Amino acid sequence: MMPACERSGACVACVVFVMLSGLVACDLAPSYRPPHYVLPESFMGDGPFAVAQPGDLAPRGEWWTPFDDPNLDELEKQLMTENPDLAAMTEAYTQARDLVAEARAGLFPQLTASALLSYERESFNKPFRDVNSTVPLIEPDNLFGLSATWEPDIWSEIRNRVRTQSRLAQASAATLAGLRLSLQAEIASDYAALRGADSQIVIYRAAIESYRQEVQITALRFNGKIASGIDVQRAKSQLAATEQLLEGALSSRALLQHAIATLAGDNPSSFSIAPQDPVRLTLREVPAVVPSALLERRPDIAAAERSMAAANAAIGVSRAAFYPNISIGGSAGFEDTGFNLASLPNSFWSIGASAVEPLLEGGLRRAELQQSWSKYAQTRDEYRSTVLSSFKEVEDALAQTTHLRAQVLDQNQAAAAADEAQSLALQLYIGGLTNYLDVVVAQETALSAHIVAARLWVQQFQAEIGLIRALGGGWNRDALPTEKGVSPFGPFDYHLNPQQTSASQPR
Repeated sequence: MMPACERSGACVACVVFVMLSGLVACDLAPSYRPPHYVLPESFMGDGPFAVAQPGDLAPRGEWWTPFDDPNLDELEKQLMTENPDLAAMTEAYTQARDLVAEARAGLFPQLTASALLSYERESFNKPFRDVNSTVPLIEPDNLFGLSATWEPDIWSEIRNRVRTQSRLAQASAATLAGLRLSLQAEIASDYAALRGADSQIVIYRAAIESYRQEVQITALRFNGKIASGIDVQRAKSQLAATEQLLEGALSSRALLQHAIATLAGDNPSSFSIAPQDPVRLTLREVPAVVPSALLERRPDIAAAERSMAAANAAIGVSRAAFYPNISIGGSAGFEDTGFNLASLPNSFWSIGASAVEPLLEGGLRRAELQQSWSKYAQTRDEYRSTVLSSFKEVEDALAQTTHLRAQVLDQNQAAAAADEAQSLALQLYIGGLTNYLDVVVAQETALSAHIVAARLWVQQFQAEIGLIRALGGGWNRDALPTEKGVSPFGPFDYHLNPQQTSASQPR
């Protein structure tokens, strides 16, 4: 017959085997399938920005380089390394990855070592102490041992926690990519506005130079008694008003320069961008992707989808709370009043298993489960909202780029006609065939036409940047780390410097 100790050991082994066999059998999270939308075959926007196939000429990587401006290239690179908001978001992604490692640690046994050296004295008048006892009042106690605990993940609670944190880390990576794209587009947009201010300053200065000459012309005609004093005052008023507009353009340029410095992580007090004439920025045609590809190119859509997937896994965690929480533990070591610890008579050990099942919690677990389902429904609705907003942004950008290009062409023609009218009016005035009021009107019309053309150019350039941003700026879902790839280190890797594990960043 098998001894009793061996029978009990066999029973324990059977229990452990049964629990281990169920480790992969009970995943309580719902089957996850992201929503599928019926998408149109093409965007409504048309015109010079043609719809391309998914693998065609959609912007990739450093999407701003075709604008052919070294200053912009340098600013974008500086932003990538020096912008504090981007650096802070990178650390948020690092923290999200560390939460994955924390959740994953629950899958492994927890092993601890302990040591104790003590010298203790018992009170002589301790209650219930036998006064005739020969047990010494003072006695040392020395101990060292090991203990281990392990929670078999029978209901996949821990694995669903890992999935939840992994998917949230993926969402954080996508959010980081979205912030990077947003900042890149913002600094490019501000740079275009600054170059537009440069163009306006050139226009104002050329007009001021012309108006100064016309002040001299009206003064000479007044002195020759062939013009009235009102012509001189009109010329001076026109000059002063244009000088005021020049100061406004210079002020706007300074503010844009400060904004660019802040985005680039530089001090506005020591940062400057030299004026440029003519402006070097080159407009280009940006082919759009087909609508179905947009879901793979927008980091905000990827972040929303990963948040939805994380909420789905969290339902499995809430469901597992309804089942017993089983854990296995054990300890072993040596204890002695002296230092003769490593001897068999001084050894001790224990092993056991526990199962905890709350019987009455006042609806706590049901409330947590309902909250998990509601959170999943919320993230599903937010995902749909993000998809709809992304399509709106693309359609808006396509409409803007199409109509702004036509506006710029029409405005350039208007500016050319206004220049011709201004020249004719001045010649007629010098010839004495019209009054100076016609010259002033022609001047105002010409100046306004050129300023509007310069502003429309900025709007056209910014609309092109907006289209690139709406199309994802060359980002692709393939740049997201995998669920396993977000883990910052392995379960048995140790680094003295935590910064060694935070260097990996998503693209």
